Amino acid sequence: MAANEEGKQRGPPPKDAADRSPVEEVALVVPETDDPTLPVMTFRAWFLGIATCSILIFLNTFFTYRTQPFSISAILMQIAALPLGRFMAAVLPNREVKVFGRWGFNLNPGPFNIKEHVIITVFANCGVSQGGGDAYSIGAITVMKTYYKQSLSFICALIIVLTTQILGYGWAGMMRRFLVDPAEMWWPSNLAQVTLFRPVSQSSLHEKESIRSKGLSRMRFFLIVFIASFAYYALPGYLFPILTFFSWVCWAWPGSITAQQIGSAYHGLGVGAFTLDWAGISAYHGSPLVAPWFAILNTAVGFIIFIYIVVPVCYWKYNTFDARKFPIFSNKLFTGEGHTYDTTRVLTPDYELNVAAYESYGKLYLSPLFALSIGSGFARIAATITHVILFHGRYVIVCILRQSKSAVNSMKLDIHTKLMRNYKQVPEWWYLILLVVSVALSLLMSFVWKQEVQLPWWGMLFAFGLAWIVTLPIGIIQATTNQQIGYDIIAQFLFGLVYPGKPIANLLFKIYGRISTVHALSFLADLKLGHYMKIPPRCMYTAQLAGTIVSGVLNLAVAWWMLENIENICDVDALHSDSPWTCPKYRVTFDASVIWGLIGPGRLFAHGGLYRNLVWLFLIGAVLPVPVWLLSKKYPEKKWIALINIPVITYGFAGMPPATPTNISSWLITGTIFNFFVFRYRKEWWKKYNYVLSAALDAGTACMGVLLFFALQNTNHNLNWWGTQLDHCPLATCPTAPGIKVKGCPVF
Repeated sequence: MAANEEGKQRGPPPKDAADRSPVEEVALVVPETDDPTLPVMTFRAWFLGIATCSILIFLNTFFTYRTQPFSISAILMQIAALPLGRFMAAVLPNREVKVFGRWGFNLNPGPFNIKEHVIITVFANCGVSQGGGDAYSIGAITVMKTYYKQSLSFICALIIVLTTQILGYGWAGMMRRFLVDPAEMWWPSNLAQVTLFRPVSQSSLHEKESIRSKGLSRMRFFLIVFIASFAYYALPGYLFPILTFFSWVCWAWPGSITAQQIGSAYHGLGVGAFTLDWAGISAYHGSPLVAPWFAILNTAVGFIIFIYIVVPVCYWKYNTFDARKFPIFSNKLFTGEGHTYDTTRVLTPDYELNVAAYESYGKLYLSPLFALSIGSGFARIAATITHVILFHGRYVIVCILRQSKSAVNSMKLDIHTKLMRNYKQVPEWWYLILLVVSVALSLLMSFVWKQEVQLPWWGMLFAFGLAWIVTLPIGIIQATTNQQIGYDIIAQFLFGLVYPGKPIANLLFKIYGRISTVHALSFLADLKLGHYMKIPPRCMYTAQLAGTIVSGVLNLAVAWWMLENIENICDVDALHSDSPWTCPKYRVTFDASVIWGLIGPGRLFAHGGLYRNLVWLFLIGAVLPVPVWLLSKKYPEKKWIALINIPVITYGFAGMPPATPTNISSWLITGTIFNFFVFRYRKEWWKKYNYVLSAALDAGTACMGVLLFFALQNTNHNLNWWGTQLDHCPLATCPTAPGIKVKGCPVF
């Protein structure tokens, strides 16, 4: 689109520095002008928005069941939407179309514009948040159907999927004035997409840069990196998969169990291991290029302490929790003899715990890193609450207790918030209606499908209350650090204490108490994207609601078809070793339902339980932010003290498993290179190219991943040679305690 067609920016730029965003990254990237005359919810935006949302939800649902899960970001559809939108603008007739004789719209109201492009991306983001994230509501349905072999009606499953999403939408509507309008709530992950939308004076996809601009234009840079990334991913994605994780320590000591436990990228601590695969780098924490440096540094501190100090000391020095009976890193559940735990032996026909069978079969054990990772979750949620109260206390108290606009007025409102006030806001009751309807449907489900879901009405209300309480403090952390602090462990822990022996009820409690918050934060991030790009709030409401419904229905439809038609999907024991359908993400979801729901925290973490001492981490996590806060008050001139973020430090060992230490260490190294060294010493390059680079790597990797699957892997045209073996560390899965017999391992 020519610059003169889309360059009529309204709303003068800020006259002085006081109006600019206090966040440097935002001030460098986000446009500070607006053109309120641009059409937004056009036929082109609706058509391409629903199409891109549908494509993404299909692909992401499909790939999430694979042994190597792959998530396609909305960046891909953001890129594709531009030529498609311009094509529609070129070929569609410029005429009015009437619907039911009353409502009308113009098929082609002029050139394809930037606000249409943003709305299409918002639709696409709905396809990512539902289908491409961790084990959300589809994970619960998968566990119920595949691991517990439970009969479940499609209507009940659809209610679960839609109500968890719409609940999140309701929470987002209630919190938007506190997590979207204030300038300090800057949502770093949005900046990669904003960079591709830049206005004329700061061009990217939509505009041409000045001829005087030094170096490559952003668009040309994007295309070069996109092509390179696309071509390169043929190596780790098909021809040479060992590049995904390169564990050279295992080659150096092929006969040593200890060396392989230390060096294995898949089954050990990953010391010395590395990845040359962008998908492996960004698999669990997202792109490291969009995380602020102080968050990366905090995460690195926690990761180093946990992986290189705590776990080795507990495993090799103190044999904590009988650790040496089991592999050091595994997402499996074990018996006391080191064998895989057979949950079917302790289940009743009603999917409840058979206490007599459990006492006869024996206790449940975890791999040491898995157990310590659970303990870190205890510390994480306690530290989050303390940190937010101490560092954002006045703001949070006003938000929670008064729900008043004075909370927002206490924070800085920058040029972006001032420009957005030119548009009609969405009334609170629009969101409240959706919230009430989803709560009513959820409660109805707990009565109509009582046998299937196990979750009673009071459990639903407990979940809703928990989600409402934690969404704001966790949202503040994510909006300022790009790190989302999970609390699924504490949610399942609490409900497991009050309602033990009910694994499916515990699983559903997690979905409604935790995952509705995940969706709320996803919606809030999109609202901030619309805020930066000056999209009318009512248009955002419409696009997000439509995208939510479309993505939810298609998400379930695709997953249901796969669960019904792919033989032995997610059943590791029944599948061949090279099967692509082992569902590692959903295996962890199942394990959690066994730990917290079936066996229950009372047997594992209460008095007499093997893991009882981990509960002390609640207290430790609650106390750790206090000295940091006191030091920041005593030495206010030392700004770096306030950047010590205990919740983010504990996030350094979150998500393992299914994430591996090599995933996290590679993410940390890459983020350090770009957001410390490049940002500090090549700031102009960083300003111009950093987020474009992130987008291009995502898009190129995604395109080649899709092409490889449908062209080769789906038709079983697989290679079999040394470079296709994913891990050369077979001894890493062996315990080291004398006398323990495990298949495939030596006996000492």
